[in-house]
Amino acid sequence: MMEKCKPSFGQWRNKRLFLTDEEKLILIKDYLAGKESKASVYFRYTGYPEDHGKIAVWMKKLGIKKIEDVRDVSFVPMSKAKKPIQSEVDFEKLQLEKRVAELEKQLKLAEMKAIAFSTMVDIAEREFNIPIRKKFNTKP
Repeated sequence: MMEKCKPSFGQWRNKRLFLTDEEKLILIKDYLAGKESKASVYFRYTGYPEDHGKIAVWMKKLGIKKIEDVRDVSFVPMSKAKKPIQSEVDFEKLQLEKRVAELEKQLKLAEMKAIAFSTMVDIAEREFNIPIRKKFNTKP
């Protein structure tokens, strides 16, 4: 078992180690070099024996899938990077289609409720022989 050691970089805040994107990239490059496992690289840089999937999350955040991607990485997280306009249009279209389907479902349900209510009033008028519906053409 690996013993806890002093981390080689990062800042401690509220008993947690925080790494900058540059430090994360250094750690990822070292892992992708292929000489060590994620746990051993993470331990060497942070002092913790397990990474609990953090390296994979960082790779996804920085847009890295393989070693060739490391050279093209800028330090702008993907969430802050500008997305292509086409994907935004597709996403909005998908949201609108979903909303239309939801509204159509609600409309169908409302129509079924109206039919059920009307049928219930018809049956009640016939069974009890009393007028329930209001007549709109009467004068006060």
